[in-house]
Amino acid sequence: MKDANAVIRSDLDFICENLPREFELLGGKKLLITGGAGFLGYYLVQAVVHWNENSDPPKAITLTVLDNYFRGVPEWLEALRSHEHLELMRHNIIDPLPKDLVSHHSIIHAAGIASPIYYRKHPIETMDANVVGLRQLLDRCVSRMQAGNPVESFLYYSTSEIYGDPTPENIPTPETYRGNVSCTGPRACYDESKRFGETLCVNFAQVHGLQISVARPFNNYGPGLKITDGRVLPDFARDVFANRDVVMKSDGSPTRTFCYVADAVIGYYKALLRGRAGEAYNIGVESPEISMLDLAHRVVAIAKDRFGYSGKVVSRASAHADYLIDNPNRRCPNIDKARADLGYDPRIGIDEGLERSLLWYSGHRQAEEL
Repeated sequence: MKDANAVIRSDLDFICENLPREFELLGGKKLLITGGAGFLGYYLVQAVVHWNENSDPPKAITLTVLDNYFRGVPEWLEALRSHEHLELMRHNIIDPLPKDLVSHHSIIHAAGIASPIYYRKHPIETMDANVVGLRQLLDRCVSRMQAGNPVESFLYYSTSEIYGDPTPENIPTPETYRGNVSCTGPRACYDESKRFGETLCVNFAQVHGLQISVARPFNNYGPGLKITDGRVLPDFARDVFANRDVVMKSDGSPTRTFCYVADAVIGYYKALLRGRAGEAYNIGVESPEISMLDLAHRVVAIAKDRFGYSGKVVSRASAHADYLIDNPNRRCPNIDKARADLGYDPRIGIDEGLERSLLWYSGHRQAEEL
């Protein structure tokens, strides 16, 4: 692949080739994605459009994207506006749902702020999206069921952050781990609201018989994650394409496994349509678990090979005083449950994923700040 567009085409082909059963189930039906203008929405939305463009009209998926477009409608989404089976609706999920919102067969609730830099700036908005917005959608699902028109499947985006900083014996971390989380620290607005969101989902599934499943993303990265997002890989890419040294904002020792977004999106659609009601699923990869320093050196090596980059890795303290407070030392999922229940099978290795990501960032070097 030579450029950002080639990366996107290849990824969308890969996603659709690995979701034939799932997209067939959605064919001819209506899907709602809240927060569809964000990072994960980038491929969640485009994969459906790609499927529709290569399917018979009766099998097309009618997609509604609900987003407050706080940063404006992104160019990639605006370019899709004329698509026959796509509707874009400007709406803040914490406000009462639009009266003209049609009845959807499936719902993905992805609205919210996921970047630590930005959810610390907007803690109340973060909690509201994860709790108030979710509750409104769940109440709508109950009303639909009582009217004899039930929602067939609902996916709530939680996070691996609900585990906090797992104890060593709980890595790789299974869904049964209860977490080691601060309820008052700088990450609590995100972590605890996601935990409560999961509690809402489980109880609505049990009490009302709703088909709700929960996804716990583990360090997804790749196309759609804006270069101004503030998470580690966009920061590294920003340094690379500004032709300056790649800056480490820690000692580089914390470890993570990184899941390329195309693999992750496949997992999310599988969780939506094949997940068991009231169950949570880790979506990520189990290996390799690498340090932030290793990640930085891998990025530099790829950038030098593909883009003639001449910088190096350096350390510098973050401008945010609480940047590392409650930051987990290790994060690595056990994905046995997702393999068994969903048929989830991530395939894109870390170096290939990083190369694809840098190729995408090479064509997306500028983005609005939040």
